[in-house]
Amino acid sequence: MIQRYSRAEMREIWSEQRKLEIWLQIELLASEALAAQGLVPKKDFAQMKSRAAFALERCKELERTLNHDVIAFTTNVAENIGAPASRWLHFGLTSSDVVDTAFAVQMVQSADILITDVKALRKVIAAQARKHQFTPMIGRSHGIHAEPTTFGMKMALMYDEFGRALQRLEAAQKAIAIGKLSGAVGTSAHLSPKVEAFVCQRLGLRPAPIATQVVQRDLHAEFIGTLALVGASIERWATEFRHLQRTEVLEAEEYFAVGQKGSSAMPHKRNPITGERLTGLARVLRGNAVAALENVALWHERDISHSSVERIIFPDSCTLLDYMLVTLTKLTEGLIVYPENMKRNLALTLGMWNSQTVLLALIRKGLTREEAYTLVQRNAMKTWQAKHEGNAQADFKTQLLGDPDVAKHLSRAELDRLCNLEFHFKQVKARFKKLGL
Repeated sequence: MIQRYSRAEMREIWSEQRKLEIWLQIELLASEALAAQGLVPKKDFAQMKSRAAFALERCKELERTLNHDVIAFTTNVAENIGAPASRWLHFGLTSSDVVDTAFAVQMVQSADILITDVKALRKVIAAQARKHQFTPMIGRSHGIHAEPTTFGMKMALMYDEFGRALQRLEAAQKAIAIGKLSGAVGTSAHLSPKVEAFVCQRLGLRPAPIATQVVQRDLHAEFIGTLALVGASIERWATEFRHLQRTEVLEAEEYFAVGQKGSSAMPHKRNPITGERLTGLARVLRGNAVAALENVALWHERDISHSSVERIIFPDSCTLLDYMLVTLTKLTEGLIVYPENMKRNLALTLGMWNSQTVLLALIRKGLTREEAYTLVQRNAMKTWQAKHEGNAQADFKTQLLGDPDVAKHLSRAELDRLCNLEFHFKQVKARFKKLGL
């Protein structure tokens, strides 16, 4: 079983300490660029670089009076740098130059973890898909038995879906890797765009082509929306596994550890609690995505209605999705699969899953679709009746063989060839090959 816990690492990215460390890095990079341009004396920059530091508790103490987190931070750093070099700290910058650029770094780093999570998940899914490539089971539409598939095909579908999740996260990471150091309304009036380009390049970001006081929040909504969409895929498969664990289905089941208990009242219970937890948490991600959309509309060049929201939804969403991906990986790897129950359930409809196969064969024999449909449905209804009467011997193929109108067009040998699992699975290998499985 995979034992991987990255939540602590993700929490570290969004910690106050880490945020201020990135702020300090941005401030010093900006000063380094100004020193290279000759504005900041080399002696002053050397003093800044050697002495620049902050203490989180001192920043909090200053903020209680100043009521401004960035000013509290720069005040503390300036205290440590000392005169005269401290005058160059935050030169030409506005708070959002530092905050938004650092925010981008945090999102990019968070995406690195999430991308790693999805890659690990897909490896586990791929192993299950290959193991059960030809494990037959009934496919369902509307929750009703349809035609046969394999559990491997189901897992291959999951593998493909999280391939798209991987692509979306990679695209979102690229989209959000945007910094800005263009001043109070984005005009670069007090700081050359060369400084912005230098800082962003050193941080692995792209300078915003144009900005106001802030980076536009449609980018942030895109990032959070991507996390919510990945969460929706997690929910989709958590729900699938929950359905497969229902007592009357029981084709797959969450791992139930020794000593685990399922119910305070009923000792026999083995509940799909992990899938249920993931299903619920996906709702939180979607709610956060709505909040991110609400943040797109700001007043003019900037207001701070978005700021309080982002302090909650970004750390929470990144940490939550990290947890959900790791949890789904463990659930999928430990999934208990019951091929015999799949075989039992496949037999419940007495072979009626061959109905489309026979329908199309009759059409190929020259019948109209309506004529063929009437013949096949007539025998399917007889099979349903036999099933309800407890006559499991009168299966679908037996009904077809006893129908003289069907016998005019299809021989026993043809029906034997049509009514079997191999007919349905002839393209399975090709599907796996297309997915690289």
